[in-house]
Amino acid sequence: MLSFCTLFNTTYLSRGLAMYQSLEKQCADFHLYIFAFDNHCFKLLSDLNLSCATIISLKEFENERLLAVKPSRTAGEYCWTCASSTIKFCLETFKLEHCTYIDADLLFFKDPAVLIAEMGNKSVLITEHRYTPCHDQTEKSGKYCVQFMTFKHTTEGMEVLNWWVDACINWCFNLFEDGKFGDQKYLDDWQSKFSTVHVLKHLGGGVAPWNVQQYSFKTSEKQVIGEEILTGEQFDLVFYHYHDFHYTRNNSYSLSNKAYKILRNPVKHIYRPYSRSLSMAEKTIRGQQKDIIPHEITDDIQWVKEVLGRSLLFFLRGYYKNIYKKNALNFGFLN
Repeated sequence: MLSFCTLFNTTYLSRGLAMYQSLEKQCADFHLYIFAFDNHCFKLLSDLNLSCATIISLKEFENERLLAVKPSRTAGEYCWTCASSTIKFCLETFKLEHCTYIDADLLFFKDPAVLIAEMGNKSVLITEHRYTPCHDQTEKSGKYCVQFMTFKHTTEGMEVLNWWVDACINWCFNLFEDGKFGDQKYLDDWQSKFSTVHVLKHLGGGVAPWNVQQYSFKTSEKQVIGEEILTGEQFDLVFYHYHDFHYTRNNSYSLSNKAYKILRNPVKHIYRPYSRSLSMAEKTIRGQQKDIIPHEITDDIQWVKEVLGRSLLFFLRGYYKNIYKKNALNFGFLN
C-alpha cells in the first residue's frame, strides 16, 4: 500500500478533494493522511467518510515545538513549517514503512507507484523544479520542490527527516535569507549531505507552470502523454502541480502566476481535466454543506472565503468556452 500525507485548510478544500479523488482513480492501493488546518475543513472531510483517508485535526497533530513558533509565522509560513512534521507524525504514529508528502494542488494522471519504485534502496525521494531557463528561480527558491517527497521509516530516512524538521522549526519564512527560503532551500545540498537521497528522473513527476513550456502533450486512451520538445523523449504524465491556481475577482480564475506562459496545448490536456475534477469535488462539497446551519458558517472566515471562491466557479462554468477563446493567447485565465 502507498501511504501519502497532505495538509490544507478550507480555502483549498476543493483542490485537496480533487487531488484525493484522482488518487482514488489512479492508485490500486493507497491511503492518504489529511491534516485539516481549520475546524470546518476537519468537520467536512470527516463527514465525507473518505474510504482511503484519515483526517487529522490540528489539536491532534500540533506539538509544543510547533505551537511555540506558530505566532511568529504567517498562515502560509506555518504550513511550510509543518510539512516535514506531518511526514514524521504519520511514520511514527501509524507505524508506516514509508510516507510521501504531496501538495494539495496536485492532480494525478497515473499511479505514482512508478515514481516511488524508482527510489530503489534509497530512503528519501525528492523532485527537481526542472525550470524552463527563462523561469529559473534556483538561486532564491531552490533547485528542488517540496511537492512530492518520500521518506522511508529507516534509520537513514529518519536522519534526513529529523534534520529537516528541526531546520524548519528553527527558521521557515517566505523570504530569502542567508541561503534559506521557506522549507525548500534546505533540500539543495541533501545529495552531498546525505547518502540516501534519490532525485526523481521520471519526467512525468513534477510537471508544473515553471517547466511545462518544455513539453507538448497528447491524450491517448485517457492517458496524458508528454514529449520533451528538446529531446523527443516521451513519458506518461503522472502528476501536474497546479501552482498558484486560484479564484480571481474578474469573472474567471487564474491558471498560474502571469509570469508563466501556459500555451493552448497544456490548457487542453492538463488544465481542462483539472477544471472537470474541481467541478466534481465542488459537487461533493455542496452535497455535504446542506447540513451546516448559518451560525456555523459565520463562525469560520475561511469557510466564507471558500464559498466566495466557489460561487465564482459555478457562475463561470457556463462561460468556459468563451473565456478560453478570449484569454488562451495571453495565458492569463481559464474556465
